[in-house]
Amino acid sequence: MRFIFIILVFVSVNVFSQDDIFAKDYFENGEYEKALVEYKKLYAKSPTNTIYIFQLINTYQQLEKYDDAEQFLTKLLEKNNYPAFLVELGYNYQLKNNLEKANEYYSKALASLDINVNNVFNVARSFQSHSLLNETLAAYEKASTLKPDLNFNLQMAQIYGEQGDIEKMFNSYIDFVQNNEVALNNIKRAINDFISEDASNENNVLLKKIILKKDQQEPNVLWNDMLSWLFIQQREFGKAFIQEKAIFNRKPESLLRIVELYGIAMNEGDDEVAKEILNYLINTAQDLETLISAHYNLLQIETKESLAKDYQKINSEYLALFNEFGTFSQTLDLQIAYAHFLAFYLNQTEQATTFLEKSLNLPINDLQKAQIKLELGDIYVLKEEFNTALLYYTQIQRSLKNSTISQEARFKVAKTSYYKGDFNWAESQLKILKASTSQLIANDALDLKLIISDNKYEDSLHVALKLFAKADLMSFQNKNDEAISLLDTILKNHKTESIVPQALYKQAKLFEKKKEYVKAEANYSNILTNYKDGILVDDASFALANLYSTYLSEPEKAKALYEDIVFNHADSIYFIEARKKYRALRGDAIN
Repeated sequence: MRFIFIILVFVSVNVFSQDDIFAKDYFENGEYEKALVEYKKLYAKSPTNTIYIFQLINTYQQLEKYDDAEQFLTKLLEKNNYPAFLVELGYNYQLKNNLEKANEYYSKALASLDINVNNVFNVARSFQSHSLLNETLAAYEKASTLKPDLNFNLQMAQIYGEQGDIEKMFNSYIDFVQNNEVALNNIKRAINDFISEDASNENNVLLKKIILKKDQQEPNVLWNDMLSWLFIQQREFGKAFIQEKAIFNRKPESLLRIVELYGIAMNEGDDEVAKEILNYLINTAQDLETLISAHYNLLQIETKESLAKDYQKINSEYLALFNEFGTFSQTLDLQIAYAHFLAFYLNQTEQATTFLEKSLNLPINDLQKAQIKLELGDIYVLKEEFNTALLYYTQIQRSLKNSTISQEARFKVAKTSYYKGDFNWAESQLKILKASTSQLIANDALDLKLIISDNKYEDSLHVALKLFAKADLMSFQNKNDEAISLLDTILKNHKTESIVPQALYKQAKLFEKKKEYVKAEANYSNILTNYKDGILVDDASFALANLYSTYLSEPEKAKALYEDIVFNHADSIYFIEARKKYRALRGDAIN
């Protein structure tokens, strides 16, 4: 008997859930008469289930059977004076255009809070479900007055946002986070929808004013955190740095936040603030790792900005650091960077390889050895000793199979073979790398493969392709003028060949490197005008847009190009960044 009873219970529950599904499906498909039948059945079986009660009311209203809904709600209220039913009855009168009666029941629902303030939860929810935002706010405000320890700032902030009352919304969010600091990141995300990258935007100015006022009234690192975050959204990294220093001075527990700000400033191209932060870290950090990393990153920026006359000074700085910290595993990144500097900037390739060979003898792991060999390979490519370079790259592939650095080494094998003119072998390696776990390597591999495959069949002697590969090598060797000149040869002597847009694009990048922005603009424009059906259209559009927005002070032209990528090249790898920049130029809020 017990077994039979269990089966009967299971069957009844299963049938019950099927009825529920049928009712939902009918309602969602607009078959309200059928939904009404099903919800009546469900209510009959479970008359205290509020989900079925509200859905039954909703179904009556969808069918415009307002009198039936009124009768149903009246009977419910006779049995149970549940305040949410008062809201529902009021809303039913509103649907019948009887606003006087509707407001009467809304007032009764609000009055129920005097009897039990906890009624606010179901009353406010019912008001909000019908977009009765003023009434919802009235419920929360009354409950907060009756019981001050109840905090509805978050709910009220969301409603103020829907109503467009930005000042009240900001104040409510700020008041909420003051007592709920764990929710800070969620509050930032909510506020983010209402501010932009423009510091002069009305909402940005208002938020800054509110936070500053809070900080004056009740100083707290929370407000420094909020200000730092706001300044980062506005790309004012120097101002954000001031706030981060204030946080560290009050809570000198970790420099991690300042290290992260350096990374953001660097990624956004603000080298001046990045250098300021790195110098601060050098003067403040106590742990060796942070200190060495700061020195390393500062030297990378200085090297990038340097002229030939500055090279000896940079060389002395490297030597001073090795004298201070030594040449051991913890300074390995610094050692590799120094070898690169010796080879690529001072043309001291022999000294560079000798220095790295010594680094290989340190007690280091296989990954660290691979990093050294990767740089050694690059230096031998610089010297055009391609076979030795290939040897080092191949060693990495064998020792660390399937790793990211192994895939990077395979890409360098392909690129070295391409420099040599061995296009078939390079192409075979690039085909494998198209499925690389590193998206950056996969994209680079695809780009190089397309250059080879699109051009190697056009000329059996590969004259233009070999010239292009040689120009690419010269670019790698920092021989930018020679590379530009060689690309000019392609553009003059191979005008009808498919490699021309690639030559224009490569040359434009080199012009940018030399800060010859007008020449770069001409090349990108040439691609967009004469090769608009080619594969480089979105690359040239994005590069030209960046040129206009960053260096040529032509924001409207930049906006038009970003817009073209957003609306006509949705599959572009630049889509997300282009959309962000387009919205920023248009003055949209950041999402």
